[in-house]
Amino acid sequence: MKDKRFRSEFMKKTIFRCARTEILASALYAFLLVALYFIGYNVSWQPSPLYYFIKVLLDYATLLIPLGWLVMVLTIIYIYWRRTVGYIEDIAAASMALMLPDDEPIKLPEELREIEDSMNQIKRTALKNERDAREAEQRKNDLVINLAHDIRTPLSSVIGYLSLLDEAPDMPAEQRAKYTGITLEKAYRLEQLINEFFEITRFNLSSIVLNKGKINLSFMLRQMADEFYPMLSPQNKRAIVQVPDDLVLWGDADKLSRVFNNILKNALAYSYSDSSIAITAWVQAEGTVIQFTNSGDPIPPQQLETIFDRFFRLDAARSSQTGGAGLGLAIAKEIVTAHGGTITAQSGQSKTTFTVFLPTEDPASDQNQRQS
Repeated sequence: MKDKRFRSEFMKKTIFRCARTEILASALYAFLLVALYFIGYNVSWQPSPLYYFIKVLLDYATLLIPLGWLVMVLTIIYIYWRRTVGYIEDIAAASMALMLPDDEPIKLPEELREIEDSMNQIKRTALKNERDAREAEQRKNDLVINLAHDIRTPLSSVIGYLSLLDEAPDMPAEQRAKYTGITLEKAYRLEQLINEFFEITRFNLSSIVLNKGKINLSFMLRQMADEFYPMLSPQNKRAIVQVPDDLVLWGDADKLSRVFNNILKNALAYSYSDSSIAITAWVQAEGTVIQFTNSGDPIPPQQLETIFDRFFRLDAARSSQTGGAGLGLAIAKEIVTAHGGTITAQSGQSKTTFTVFLPTEDPASDQNQRQS
């Protein structure tokens, strides 16, 4: 629709310029004829070749004057037609520049400014997508290498402790229990890393399908805080939920639970010991706002822009204890976007806040959309 509108406006402008030029040229042509007429009749001519030539022209003036005007009009039309063809050639040449991997802007004539802006926007978007794809691929490759390295560590520990248990059947019960506990802990870590590998393999967020229903947000968040208690308590951390009891959402409970779980897991990993993670929510005119605020080291501004990219991790060095696939926040963003909402992060000197906004929806309208 926009392309048709542009073509229509472009043709109108071209025709208008051509018509305006023809009118001005016709006025100038008429002025020259009048000037020549007055000059011709106010000059005393002597018999000469020029005199007889002008006399012949006057005899055929009724034919030559409109013929001259017609030639002028056709010439103007031809010039504008050639210029339009030139525009097509300019666009064809500029389209080749779209494939060049440089930041050099595309230049077109003034009349094609709208096309120039569109092509430059396409080129900037294509270059950005290409850079993002390369960076995501590089992050993914680095992640796989790091995960492979991390898997070897707990696997070596599991094999080592199991070997000790196998080689010493008469080992004291206390020591056996200690080694068994360490082996189990390493096995759990190994399971977590393998699950992350599976997460990478099946990570296809474009196929998100929502199964919406009523959600008691207060109950969901309080239940989640209780589930995180065993992970929070060793570092004397707390999750404090301040959400109205009657706050109800319309959305996919399983997927939104995953969103909040991923955000809370991130807050747990990057918050200070002996600190609290505040979980708040409230209703505003357009929808519901859910915030997770933790005390921890600030996130650099440049990383706030990419924190929701897939395979992005804040700690480049990767801790073997907290290191993840870097998919949690990316998945959270895609699920929130599928709900028509937004997710953002703000980080100050000692506080980091993740904000999820979910628009108010009409359940009946959503049901009608799914039926159609």
